[in-house]
Amino acid sequence: MVDRPGAPLLQVEGLARSFDVSPPWLNRLVEGGGRAVVKAVDGIDFSIGRGETFALVGESGCGKSTVARVIVGLHPPTRGRVLFDGADLARSMPRAERRRLRRRLQMIFQDPYASLNPRWRVRDIIAEPLRTYGLCAGHGERRARVEALLAQVQLAPADGDKYPHEFSGGQRQRISIARALAATPDFLVCDEPTSALDVSVQAQILNLMQDLQRALGLTYLFISHNLAVVSHVATRVGVMYLGRLVEQADTASLFAAPRHPYTRLLLATIPDIAFSGRRREPVAGDVPSPIDPPAGCAFHPRCPFAEARCRRERPELRPAGPSRVACHAVEEGRLPAA
Repeated sequence: MVDRPGAPLLQVEGLARSFDVSPPWLNRLVEGGGRAVVKAVDGIDFSIGRGETFALVGESGCGKSTVARVIVGLHPPTRGRVLFDGADLARSMPRAERRRLRRRLQMIFQDPYASLNPRWRVRDIIAEPLRTYGLCAGHGERRARVEALLAQVQLAPADGDKYPHEFSGGQRQRISIARALAATPDFLVCDEPTSALDVSVQAQILNLMQDLQRALGLTYLFISHNLAVVSHVATRVGVMYLGRLVEQADTASLFAAPRHPYTRLLLATIPDIAFSGRRREPVAGDVPSPIDPPAGCAFHPRCPFAEARCRRERPELRPAGPSRVACHAVEEGRLPAA
């Protein structure tokens, strides 16, 4: 695929993914219940330019990890499209072309121990993409490449002879990163890559990922629930709530002047060490069930600014200053400044 100057590397259009969580047919027959469908992702749009880091944030269960899995092909979309360098990943294409596209798009998982085969030595784990995609001519070249990848993530060549259980959590995540880099990707989907690590180790891994991004020209989709982390790594942010995007903005704008009430709720959870006196609206309640979401704006049961329109009409993502926001209160000018 030839790079197209100015075009986004990844484009998500109307993406939705539902899961059937119905009880077995006989249970439904006896108990009289119907089918139950979870709309994990309910029609979202965003694009990511080459070399940038786009973060998806939100509470657990909002659908951000499902977006990641659809993008890398672990789940097919229920509707919508994922375009990578202009190619629709869901359409039929020659096997060789699909392999080339998939090689350029890799994933780093949340739990570095669960994502590594405990029976394989580290050198075999990292070499697996090299064998799968035929990137090395023979054993000697493959071994040299594995050692170079270990050095790239600040591990020793001798670490290739060990097993995953012999490493700390941070070291295991470095191994996961080396395995992803083995395929020489352009795009990495990072699904909460530091959430299972200690805070001090998180900083080391984030610094390593930023160094690699600059050195290799990588593009990141960064999934996280930790806005403090996102503020340091992302160039743009998308905020998800119950399967939909409620706000998109560049990182500086989102943290300086959040527009959506839910974004303000998330930012209010970050400790205010500077005691800035920023206004914080208390938001009560729990996230509604994705099986039976509220009518209108899904956030209205928890929103202090909700009115009748919010309960009956679902807002669309619209420009609002430097942001794009899905909120009737913002559209109507009813929301006080943050």
